[in-house]
Amino acid sequence: MHRHRRQKPTAGATGRRDVDSVRHGTTAEMSELLHRSFSARLACRYLLRVPQKVDAETTLVVALHGFGANPESMLHLTARLFSPATVIAALEGPNQFFLREKDGEVGYGWITNRHPAESIRLHRDMVLHVLKEAGGEFGIPPERHLLAGFSQSVSLNYRLAATWPDAVRGVVAICGGLPSDWEQGDYQPVKAALLHIARREDDFYPPDVTERYAARLRMRASDVEFHLLDGGHRMPSTGNTIVEPWVKRILS
Repeated sequence: MHRHRRQKPTAGATGRRDVDSVRHGTTAEMSELLHRSFSARLACRYLLRVPQKVDAETTLVVALHGFGANPESMLHLTARLFSPATVIAALEGPNQFFLREKDGEVGYGWITNRHPAESIRLHRDMVLHVLKEAGGEFGIPPERHLLAGFSQSVSLNYRLAATWPDAVRGVVAICGGLPSDWEQGDYQPVKAALLHIARREDDFYPPDVTERYAARLRMRASDVEFHLLDGGHRMPSTGNTIVEPWVKRILS
């Protein structure tokens, strides 16, 4: 009969090393957790739709999509709201993620509840860059700059208009909300004209909330136009009948 030799315990087996591992793990759990941050370069993108003729009457619209959407869809939807003679710059959100794992479709977003101040700053820097770059390229002055947003980007656009009052002449907001600190935040008086379009069947921004937006917006802006239309959380198909007269009024 052969006798089996007693083997020395190895890593992962029962023995002294396991005891050391447990002690080490306990020590790690009791250690102080340190947070570090650093800045890195980010490649930002936008799409441009340029009319055949650009002159002193041409308007620049910087358009921001909603959560999970993309600049291609926003460019198409925004073009239905404004005159064909408008230059449209559809900006891509900085946060990308898979919408559906199987087909690999990607959507983009602007902000979450994790480190929101950084997202607000990034949105501001991106929008101001596009306004300056596209406006300079086509010779369109700030008094003919407009900002349009759908859903998630709406509150960020309002923040920008109340922080940089000379950046744009008007803001078009569709199916979105107001900044959470709109009443108490450190903002300046809004010089831009504000056009807010809400929907009665919007599951994310219901009428019992949005019907108070006009009064809340007027706390900081003197030119506020509010519309509550039938329909759900989507761009209104007849939105141009509201947007085009509004643009002519504020730019005349």
